[in-house]
Parts: sequence; structure tokens; C-alpha cells
Amino acid sequence: MSVRGRGAARLAAGTLVSGLAVTGVLAGAGTAVADETAPRQGGAVATIGGLKTYGAAVIRGAAGDQQVSAGLFEMSVEGGGMLQTYCVDIHTPTQKDARYHETPWSGTSLGTNEDAGRIRWILQNSYPQVNDLAALADRAGVRGQLTEQDAAAGTQVAIWRYSDDVAVDAVDPQAEQLADYLHKHARNQPEPRASLTLDPPAVSGRPGERIGPVTVRTDARSVTVSPPADAATSGVRIVDENGEPVTTAADGSRVFFDVPEDAAADTAQLTAQASTTVPVGRAFASESRSQTQILAGSSESTVSATASATWAEKGPVPALSARENCAEGGVDVTAANRGDAPFTFELAGLEHTVAPGETRTVTLPLSEDRPYDFTIEGPGGLEQRFTGMLDCRTRAAEIGTTTHTLGDPGPTPLAGTSTDTDLAETGASSATPWIAGTAIALVVLGGAGLVVTRRRQAPSGD
Repeated sequence: MSVRGRGAARLAAGTLVSGLAVTGVLAGAGTAVADETAPRQGGAVATIGGLKTYGAAVIRGAAGDQQVSAGLFEMSVEGGGMLQTYCVDIHTPTQKDARYHETPWSGTSLGTNEDAGRIRWILQNSYPQVNDLAALADRAGVRGQLTEQDAAAGTQVAIWRYSDDVAVDAVDPQAEQLADYLHKHARNQPEPRASLTLDPPAVSGRPGERIGPVTVRTDARSVTVSPPADAATSGVRIVDENGEPVTTAADGSRVFFDVPEDAAADTAQLTAQASTTVPVGRAFASESRSQTQILAGSSESTVSATASATWAEKGPVPALSARENCAEGGVDVTAANRGDAPFTFELAGLEHTVAPGETRTVTLPLSEDRPYDFTIEGPGGLEQRFTGMLDCRTRAAEIGTTTHTLGDPGPTPLAGTSTDTDLAETGASSATPWIAGTAIALVVLGGAGLVVTRRRQAPSGD
């Protein structure tokens, strides 16, 4: 990949959105576009309903002690299912009815937290995964009866100690004893696999050939594979390595886009869907800067993923995808060129060229907690837009631990704390003006989880 200065990137219109426009060159290709759906990396999408089982905790800080609610949230999954989660990022509010999507740790503060694996151990060895409370109390050396509220509060407190590196204690003695046990005995565990992903999420090639492969990664027993919506008219099929049509798949299955030889340059998308329990320890990021959640329990739930294919008879044929990379503080944009000519695009004022047959990843540095919006486009109608918001650091890491922290249904200020606060589900009241501005910006963006959209453009009449 060659890189040289090209001046400042074009800024997207709008006063609420920080945008980066990216132009691409797709010489020789015809129209290569797709529906206005918003593909994502895959997994469960859910709406948070609020705290359901909880007790009280106290955060110790330089500004004084603050009492908060600590415990289990419930989330309803799109398509069916329920999730139970604990939160990380103690000083950020949890917004009721916020929409969340399953995401790798690398796209959250867990990705740069060396203790993230210990949090997973806590989840696997405490409530609700261990629902025999008498046995849990006995194992943890808890004196007295351990209620569900105590178990949820103690587990959340132990998680916060590792996720936010804060001084926090449970108010109830039994909950505090459980928190101390979990905190002391936690051991590193690996990040769990995604419930369902398609790898890679974008492929490209020539008409008349099978484009792929796209590999199914899942813990579900069976996955339903749906062809492009216009398959009946376009002739594009989803097939296996032998060219046989595919309607179901399993973990490790490799599927391909079978594109007719006379197909004009275009893009198509397949959808995979399954019903499974989401693995404990999976992260869930919001699309509105609501605090990050980590999975504690799952019913049988609907999960899905999409993958796209782009083809053209000659010239560069790019496959474009993006994912947030908190270790690098930005978004990784990956371009694979399966054409016979270089693919050149501009990103944040720098020009990048991907040679035929090569794949390159460019990291676009971004500001924390700021919405981003950039588009890679080219002649013939190619347009891929990436929007989202980088949420890689906890509020404690950003501003320290002196922020007033709130709970659901409300905080109880302790000695030395201010009572002049705005209530939120859980998190920091000083962020209220920022949250309001971000919410408006996200409405403009149409959601700030990492999404990819492609817009069909009418052919020019010139």
C-alpha cells in the first residue's frame, strides 16, 4: 500500500456530527451498490430494560462517598430471547431502552484491560451462573443468608473493581463478603467466541465464479442462510465448495456467492441467523454511549450476521469492512482487492493504494466518545458509509473517580457528597449535557453502533 498526502479530508455536513468523508477510485467497474441495510459484525442485538435484581454499593472517592445501585440488568433480544448483564464503566449512565449490539472486547474498554479475563471468571463462578445461593455462600465463606439481591450486588462490585479500578464496597455484609471472595480468587479466562459471525464480512471477485469463501463461526447447532433479497431476478446463489445451494450451515461451514457470468457489476448480501445461548462474558456496546454491558446469562436467543460480495468484470474490485480497535484508538478499515488493477482510496487526507490480490488494513485514529461518519465511494455508484462512536475508555480512566455517580432507582448521598445531581440509571451526572448532545447526534446518524451502509444511486443521465 502506498501512502501520500492529499490534503484535509472532506468534512461531512452537520453541526452535531464529527464526519470524515473518504473518496475512492473504482476505475472500470460498473454500478456496485447494495441495499440500505446496516450490516454489522454479527451476534445478538438487544434493548436494555434496566436493573432487575440489585442491592446497594458505595464508591469511595476524593469527593466523598456515593451510594449506587449494583446488580443485574435485563435486555430483550431482537427476534426473541432475554439476556442478563452486569455493567462496566461505573461512571457512565445506563440509559433505559438503549439499543446494544454484541461486540468483541477489542471494541470496548475491556480490550485494553488486562483484567478482562478475571471479570469473565467472576461471571462464570457467581450469580446467576451459580444459582444455588447456599452453595455459593458456602464456597465464598459468606456468613448469614445470601439473597439474590446480595449475590447480584456482590458480583457487580467485584466486576467494578476490575473493570474500573475503583474503590467500591457492597453495603450489605453478605454481598461484601461475596465481592471480596470473587475479587481475590478471580483468574484470567480467555475471551468467549462470538455467538455468530461471518468471516470475512466482505468478499469480492469476478462474475461467473464463486466468490468467497465466507466462513461461519458460531456456537449454534444450526444456522439458516438466506440469499440476497433479489436472488430470484439477479441469479446470485449461495453455495458450498461444490457449487451446491446452501440454506443451512454449521460452525466452520464455508459458503460462497455464485454470481452469473453475465451479471453486471454489483453487490449482494447474504444473511445468517440462528437461535442459541450467547456465551457468558460477551461484551455489549450501546449505540448511544450508554454504559458497556457484559453478559452474565442468556436464554435461547436470536442472533444474526451478514456478509456482502462485490463483483466487476474488470478493474479493481474492492471488498471493504471496518471494526473498532481500542488498542489503537481508532477504526481499522480493511480493503481487499480481487481485481486486476490497483484500488485507490483516500482516508483522512491520505491516499492508500491496494494492489491486485492484496489486502490492507488502515487504522483511522479517532477521538474518544465522539461520533464518526465517513464514506468510501467511487464511480459507478460504489458508496460504503461507516458510522459509529469510539467508546474505548471508562469514565474513571478519562477523568478520575471524583465524578458524582448515580444509581437506579436513585442514589443515596453519604457524608461529604453533593446532592445537586441529575438522576440517571447508573453513572455520572456531570455528563448529562454531553449525553443529551450525543443522543441528538446519534439520531442524526441513525444509530452510532459500527454499521456499514451502501446506497443505491440512480444512473446518471449524462
